[in-house]
Amino acid sequence: MNSEMMEALENIEREKGISIEIMLEALANALVTAYKRMPDAAEEALVEIDIETGDIRVIAQELDEDGNVVREWDDTPNDFGRIAAQTAKQVILQRIRDAEREMKYEEYAGREGDIVTGIIQQTDQRYTLLDLGRVEALLPQAEQAQNERYEHGSRLKAYIVEVRKTAKGPQIVVSRTHPGLVKRLFELEVPEIVDGVVEIKAIAREPGHRTKIAVASNDPHVDPVGACVGARGSRVRMVVNELRGEKVDIVPYSDDPAEFVMKALAPARVREVRIDEESGTAEVIVPDFQLSLAIGREGQNARLAARLSGWRVDIRSENQAQEEPAAEEYAEGEWVESESGELVWQPAEGGEAISAADAGYAGAEAPGAPAADDAGEGAAADDAAATTEDAPEEAPAAEPADEEGTDG
Repeated sequence: MNSEMMEALENIEREKGISIEIMLEALANALVTAYKRMPDAAEEALVEIDIETGDIRVIAQELDEDGNVVREWDDTPNDFGRIAAQTAKQVILQRIRDAEREMKYEEYAGREGDIVTGIIQQTDQRYTLLDLGRVEALLPQAEQAQNERYEHGSRLKAYIVEVRKTAKGPQIVVSRTHPGLVKRLFELEVPEIVDGVVEIKAIAREPGHRTKIAVASNDPHVDPVGACVGARGSRVRMVVNELRGEKVDIVPYSDDPAEFVMKALAPARVREVRIDEESGTAEVIVPDFQLSLAIGREGQNARLAARLSGWRVDIRSENQAQEEPAAEEYAEGEWVESESGELVWQPAEGGEAISAADAGYAGAEAPGAPAADDAGEGAAADDAAATTEDAPEEAPAAEPADEEGTDG
C-alpha cells in the first residue's frame, strides 16, 4: 500500500503541480487526528512518513510540566494501515481541490483590468455566467449593456473588474459597460497603442449607445486618429462589432482646453470656445444650423464631450449669443440715516458710507436721496423735455386741396 501511495503522490505532483512534501505533511496531520480517536491513544503523538519507502509510524510522546519530551515510543496500531489508506484518500483529494482553487485564484488575481473571452452558459434577470475554461465568470445585471442580448453558446468579450476569493474557488466579476473594455479592445486591434506610439488619453462612454475617446501620438509622423481608425475603418469596425453596434467617436487630444473641447464636440463644427477656469465652464458658440448636432440626441453629444474634456460645456448658437443682454452689475448695500440726519449709502461689504451727492444725487432735496418714484418721475420729465426740445417746430396746417386749386 505504501509503495502504491507514493507512486500515486508522484503522479499527482506531475499532473497537478502539488509537491509530495505538502501532501505528506497534510496526510501526517490527518493521521494524528485519526490516531487520537482510537482507544488507549496517547495524549501527545506525531506521525512520521518515510518519503522514500512510504512507511508510516505513530510516535507517542510523554511530556513533562514544561512541555518537554520525556519519553517516546512507537505506538503504531496494528490495523493503522487501513486507517491510513482511508485517511490518505480523503486528505489527498481535499488537498487537490484546495490546490486547484488556489491556482485558479492566482491565475486571475492579477488580471483585474484585463479582458477575457468566454462562452455564455446561463442567463437570467440577475446575472449571466461566462465559461472561461477552467472557471466561470459572473456578469451582473448592473454590468450589462441595456441593448445587448446574450444568447446561450455565443462567445463574448468582457472586462474583469474584480476577482474574489471564496471557499468554493475564485469568483470573477466581469463587465460589459466599463470604459476599460473599449480601451482593451482598441489595444487588441491597434498595435501602435501596445507599442506606446499612440496613447489613449481619455474615454467617455454611455454603454450601448456612444463612446468618445481622445488619442494622442508620441511620434509626430503618426496620426493617432488614423491609426485607431485603420485602413478604410477596419480597426474601429472590429471594435464596433464587438460592442454590438455602439458608435465610437475618435478625436485628437490637445493640451489647449478650448481646442480639446472643440474637438470633443465632433462631428459638430464649433465657431468659438470661451474657457472660464474659475467656474470650470467652457462656453461654446456654434453656427445656428449646428446647434442640434452639437447638443446631440437628448444632450448625449454635449454630455460625452463634457466627460471627455473635464469641463462643464455650455453650448449656444450665434444668434443666442448675440441676443443675450450684457449682465448688469448692481452695488449691494442700503440707504441709512447718518448722525446728521442725512441719508447715505452704506455698502454691504463695509467701508465708508457715501453721501447722496457723491452717489450722483447732488440735486436731491434734503434730508436724503430721492425716492425711487421721484427719481423715476424726474427722469421721465427730463426725457419729455428732451423730446420736446429736439422735436422740429410744428409745420403749419395744409390748406384744403380745393382752395389751393382755386388760388392756382
